[in-house]
Amino acid sequence: MLVSQAPARKIVHVDMDAFYASVEQRDRPELRGKPVIVGGQPDSRGVVCTASYEARVFGVHSAMPTAQAYRLCPHGVFLRPDFPRYKAASRQIQAIFREVTELVEPLSLDEAYLDVTHNALGQPSATLVAEHLRARIEAETALSASAGVAPNKFLAKIASDMDKPGGLTVIPPARVPAILAELPVRRIPGVGRKSAERCARHGIRLAADFLRHDVDQLVRWFGSAGERYLAYARGIDPRPVRPGRERKSVSIEDTFAEDVASQAEAAAILDQLAGKLEARLRRADARGKTVVLKVKYADFQQVTRSRTLPTPATTRRALFETALSLLEHTQVGERPVRLMGIGVSNLDGADDESGRLQLELFA
Repeated sequence: MLVSQAPARKIVHVDMDAFYASVEQRDRPELRGKPVIVGGQPDSRGVVCTASYEARVFGVHSAMPTAQAYRLCPHGVFLRPDFPRYKAASRQIQAIFREVTELVEPLSLDEAYLDVTHNALGQPSATLVAEHLRARIEAETALSASAGVAPNKFLAKIASDMDKPGGLTVIPPARVPAILAELPVRRIPGVGRKSAERCARHGIRLAADFLRHDVDQLVRWFGSAGERYLAYARGIDPRPVRPGRERKSVSIEDTFAEDVASQAEAAAILDQLAGKLEARLRRADARGKTVVLKVKYADFQQVTRSRTLPTPATTRRALFETALSLLEHTQVGERPVRLMGIGVSNLDGADDESGRLQLELFA
């Protein structure tokens, strides 16, 4: 059964524009106006953490292999990330948020949800609160932020991406049906490339297309996610803004268009997932000692296997090799598989200098 819509709230999602690259351009004026690509070096197996908007014109985007980014933009300026500087800028921004409301839920260094239903400004207009936040951020950090204002977190995040960089988009309740009627399913949280392909096979390409099916049918097609997709298609998201939420894990998974039958094919997929997870860990400035493998068989039975290592797993190779050893303790190769995922838990604190590791990806 679908949860009912929560009482009306005023949620702001703030997303910094090309954050790492923008900090570099701010601190190094000679880089302004140039395509800046923060991540691994072009001759490494590294990935792009962030690309400036000048680089994005050439098709460069985050999580792309830097070798591919170099082919697309050979004249780009490739920089190794400087996380201490990015974290310092993030702390400035978070302090501005908390001057306005205590209900701040950071998602990463460069984005956060704020519940401004009640705020320290005494301002009933969430739009004016968002404008205040953007102006303060620019004045105090010389960085640009985009913001979205909506009745819930799902819609606020969609709104913040509608007018980047430096934009402010408001989705009032009356506009929700029109927005969802045009929203591609890939914009729905949890719908990746493979899930979008499955949606397309059922004629679902826009969020509003879910409304043509009842919840039982969607659950048969998508499992428990079908219920969530339908709620989003109705503009419903009851999740509250959780202040001070501590990240407990970082993970990535993929649902396959066709079931995977062999261990060799599964190993190749694990290697790809390990590369993407490596990028996520670096973007979150996170590291953990426990590697978790998730496998969902074709009959929807799900198993997890985990291993805690002596030192945190941070590289694609370490993540892949550990996940591959865990794969031996599943029935992959004997039973068809519809989904696999890799995650890291038992995370170290990002500010724990005693546990700080070299960023091998960028070495």
